[in-house]
Amino acid sequence: MLNVFYTVDVEVWCDGWNDIDSKFPAAFQSYVYGPTAAGNFGLPFQLKLLSDHGLTGVFFVEPLFAARFGIEPLREIVGMIEAAGHEVQLHLHTEWVDEGRPNTILPNSTHKRQYLRMFDLAEQTQLIGIGLDYLAQAGARRPNAFRAGSFGFNHLTLQALQAHGIVHDSSYNATMFGPDSGLVPGTLLTDCCAFDGVLEHPMTVYDDGFGRLRHAQLTASSSAEMETLLWQALERGQSEFVILSHNFELLNPAKNRADAVVVKRLEKLCRFVSDNRAHFNMSGFHGLNARTVQTQPLPLASTRWKTGMRTLEQAYRRRYQ
Repeated sequence: MLNVFYTVDVEVWCDGWNDIDSKFPAAFQSYVYGPTAAGNFGLPFQLKLLSDHGLTGVFFVEPLFAARFGIEPLREIVGMIEAAGHEVQLHLHTEWVDEGRPNTILPNSTHKRQYLRMFDLAEQTQLIGIGLDYLAQAGARRPNAFRAGSFGFNHLTLQALQAHGIVHDSSYNATMFGPDSGLVPGTLLTDCCAFDGVLEHPMTVYDDGFGRLRHAQLTASSSAEMETLLWQALERGQSEFVILSHNFELLNPAKNRADAVVVKRLEKLCRFVSDNRAHFNMSGFHGLNARTVQTQPLPLASTRWKTGMRTLEQAYRRRYQ
């Protein structure tokens, strides 16, 4: 049985930092609900699709925006996720740290630091505590898993998580900051492993057949690639498979139409995992019976043919978005 995590980073952005107070109401509707002429394709759509197939998603919710816009929008997000029976976990985008009102989130932090790794251990520990407090105020069950915004973490992050009793982290991405995070220098993490009381659940990555690593994401991987990689991970005895998505990922860049290709990819993924639940367990981190590996496996591998077919599909997406 392969543990499969469908993880969704839930974020709200105002497409810049100017005049964000007037922009936020429309941005919230666009990023969270995803209204289009053909219906809503935001967070509620993903929640329902997963639930209809009897699957549990992990929703890493970014709460620091509440320091600027109050707790009610965050409570709305948390409420719809938990009402649908899915997990709320903690996600931090530190771009919000200097945007709090009336004061910044951290004393004397008055400039943008994009990644959590740019903060020292004491600051990271404090920020994680603040994020947990906002989620608690919003009515969330206490998280036991974390993901740093843009995967921008380091080895200090795991110490900060341990201080708050968070035992699962999914911030390691071998295509981004993972290799220079300070976790096992010289080793690429591709499967579940333990670090001083915290379990690291790396993003699933794969070789695209041309020697380039990609992470498993709906917007970056075709359905054929995803299904092949899932079978491959199962057959070689991998512990888990971690997929990335976002609450706004089923929309085109302008967020005024559904991205039909990505919507179909999610529908196919849900159907595939549901039809093969004897082999794949899509669930969350609460109550997880995790299996760590002693030796990190090589990245999974796609083929040049599948990469070529996906390239054509991506070109179609760009043409009709």
